[in-house]
Parts: sequence; C-alpha cells; structure tokens
Amino acid sequence: MKEYLKINPADNVAVAITPLSKGTVITVDGNDITLVSDIPAGHKVALRDIAEGENVIKYGFPIGHTLHPVAKGAFLDHNDIKTNLAGQLDYSDIKISGENCCSVYPEVKPLTFEGYERKDGQVGIRNEIWVIPTVGCVNGIVKQIVDRLNAETGAEGVDGIFGFPHNYGCSQLGDDHENTKKILRDMVHHPNAGGVLVVGLGCENNQPAVFKEFCGDYDTERVRFMVCQEVEGDEVEYGLEIARELYKQACTYKRTTQPASKLRIGLKCGGSDGFSGITANPLLGEFSDFLCCSQGGTTVLTEVPEMFGAETILMERCIDNDKLGETISLINNFKQYFLSHGEPVGENPSPGNKAGGISTLEEKALGCTQKSGKSPVYGVMEYGERISHNGLNLLSAPGNDLVASTALASAGCQMVLFTTGRGTPFGTYVPTVKVSTNSNLARRKPTWIDFNAGVLVEDEAMDSVLRRFVDYILEVASGRQVNSEIAGIHEISIFKNGVTL
Repeated sequence: MKEYLKINPADNVAVAITPLSKGTVITVDGNDITLVSDIPAGHKVALRDIAEGENVIKYGFPIGHTLHPVAKGAFLDHNDIKTNLAGQLDYSDIKISGENCCSVYPEVKPLTFEGYERKDGQVGIRNEIWVIPTVGCVNGIVKQIVDRLNAETGAEGVDGIFGFPHNYGCSQLGDDHENTKKILRDMVHHPNAGGVLVVGLGCENNQPAVFKEFCGDYDTERVRFMVCQEVEGDEVEYGLEIARELYKQACTYKRTTQPASKLRIGLKCGGSDGFSGITANPLLGEFSDFLCCSQGGTTVLTEVPEMFGAETILMERCIDNDKLGETISLINNFKQYFLSHGEPVGENPSPGNKAGGISTLEEKALGCTQKSGKSPVYGVMEYGERISHNGLNLLSAPGNDLVASTALASAGCQMVLFTTGRGTPFGTYVPTVKVSTNSNLARRKPTWIDFNAGVLVEDEAMDSVLRRFVDYILEVASGRQVNSEIAGIHEISIFKNGVTL
C-alpha cells in the first residue's frame, strides 16, 4: 500500500495514506522530501515551499490560500489555509464543453434487478406500507396505527411497515409550507411504497382536502386518506382498518425482472474526510457514469453548498445552455440564501471534516462533486421537484445529511448512496447505502458500513471494486437489506427556512 498520494500533476500537496512520521523521506516526482512534521492519515503535506497568500493546489485546483509560509515537507490543515470563496458570481465566462463521455462509454451488457412495477410505470425496490402525517399533531396517531399493524402482521409479506413523524404541516408560511407539501406529496407517489395511508388532523394549514388535490392523480388501490377530526369514535381503529386493507393489497404485489435503466440513485456524502475524494466519491462517480451511460439509468447529485468551489466543473458539463443557466441559478440562489441570513458562503467544513483532513469548502467540494463522475448534466431540479430526465441530475437541497437524503428520496430515488469517512448510523426513508472512505472505519463500524471503498488505496483496482459495487447495488435493489434497514432506521427531515407562527 502507498504511503502517500499526489492526486494531480499540478498539485503542490500530497495526501498521507498512512500516518507519516517527522523525518520520513518520501519521493515525489523523483524528488526526495524530508518530512518536517508528523502527517496524520488523510491529511496534506507540502511538496515544496509555499509562500504566504499562495494558493494550495489539490485535485489540480486551488483549495484556498496559505495564511503564512509553509515549508516543504510540512503538515498543513485548516489552521494554515483560508478559503478563496466569496459571494455570488455571474459565471458569464463559463462555456459548456460539448463533450459527452457517454458517447464513448464502452458497450456493456444490459443488467437487471428484481423490482415492483407500479401502475404509473415507476419501479420500486421495496414494497412497504407507509403511514404519513400531514401535520405533526397526529404523529402519535400514526405511531399507534403502525405499531398495531406491525404487532398484528409482523410485516409478513411486505418489506416493512413504517410511520414518518415530522414537526410541520401547520404554523408555516410561504416556501416552508410549500416544501412540506411537496415532500409529503412526493412520498405519496414514491414507488417503494406498496401502500400509503395519509393521516390528517383537519384544522392544520396543510388542509387534507387541499393536500389531496395537490397530490394530483394517484393510485387509489395503493393510496388512502383519513382525517382524524372527521372520524366518529376511535380514529386509531378507523385508520388501522384502512391500513389492514392496504397491507392485504400490498401482499399481492410481486417482484419482477426490471432493466437497470429503471434505477434512480441518489448521491450523497457526510462526515467526509481526506480520503473521500480519493476512494468512495470517485467510486460513486464511476458507478454514476456506468449507470447513466451504459444502462440508461439516473443519478441525482445534491448538497448545493458543497458544490461551491467546484461548481464550474458541473456547469461546463451541462448538456445545453438552458441547463447551464439553471445550474448557475441553482448555485447563486443558494449563495443568496446564505447571504440573506448574514452567513458566509465558505465556512462549511465541520469539525469532523477538519479532523479527517479537509481544510476548506473548496477542498470538500472538489471531493464531493466527484460523486457525479464525468457524464453530462441532463436535469436541474428545485427542492421537492421529481425527476423528469434520465442521466445525471442536480437537485437543490442543503448539505445536511437528513434533509438532503430526504430530498433525494423525494425526487424519486429508490435508494441513496452515502459516502462517509467518519461514519453515521442514520437512514432516510429509502435504503441508504453507507460507503466508507477508509478500511479502518469499515472495521470499526460493521453495523453502519455496507461497502468499503477504502481498498482503493490498498490492494484493489477501481475496475474490480466497481464490479463488486455494481453487483451489490443490484442485490440491494432486488431486496437485500442495508444496515440502516436492519437496524430499523427510517427517517425524514424537511427543509425549513422561514418563520414559525
């Protein structure tokens, strides 16, 4: 295994793959460098003297500038580097490249998985019963219905019975109210649910009758509504009887062979470290290109604030000037969201990111965007919008793990691929596949991590890891549970920006 990695020929730093001790001599591009500091794994070492104010180059791009002179062979982290990011930009000089890696992608045999085809043509990878509250006031009612149906049935014949409590649906105005409606509507239409019971109270802002109309056409065999204030007597028993009917119907649905083109996969990272842009994120990028280019499938990249600093890479890959304009708006609108709250756009890396070797938002973004591979951007979506284009899509949502993953699922993704260098146990309401950036995390947290990409800096080539990963994803799509599902973790989180009444 290598002790260090210089990612791009233009870089003036390298990344320690294993901890390196002061006095160690490493040879980079034929030059011997004596380390003048200890270098923790995942962190950066200067390959030459770097002057105060000079850009630090990683992945071939500036990730910020130095706050003081840095000596050749020295350790440098967030204490030594400051972001170059500022406010909104006009991006008037950005031109789409016109290149399309999909046009030269090697021909690959079409792959299949076993999924549930719904009446609207969507395909689910799970057949679950969902009980969804229109407002937080009925969370307790939802829990009772779910608990009793689980106790009666043991969820035999379906892939699970779940409720999704949240705090919203009332005392909200403007975009917040619309965001709640959109996410709940998207859940109603999601193909991973074989049965959906929507439970309303009756007096909330998110009026059940209005919300029902907002949902548009839906499969009445699969989706039902209940308003608690309109029920005479025990609303739990009334709702339970509806849930029993949905459960009975869902038990009749069977998996059938489906083309991989029906897969819609969300791309997300959280608890990133210095290995994220070297192992797990590039693996997701290779997978995204494989699914989109060779199988005709769809991937969705979100976390807009974590595109800042690498956004021009995505802009240049837009399929046409309309998508370029939409991507520019996606970026600048989110920057304006930060600025409107008096917050800088570049203070993103968390304490865990910094401890793992990420010093600036540019460094985080250049690693983060690798999850999108190299294929063109075919679609750009607002928060709560559903997928309408195959291929790679961009989705407006923040970087917060629960909020962004919920947004990906709500866009229509049947699963979310989640890379992490620090680890996290959470799961959104679709299977959430945790991909570790380093083998140590995979060994330490086997009940969190589903796939280890850390082997990419050890003894396994990308082609080999990608083949195993594709096989694993198809198994998950065909019913294999991931760790968060085994642990019973199914959560939603809705984006909130405005006032609460």
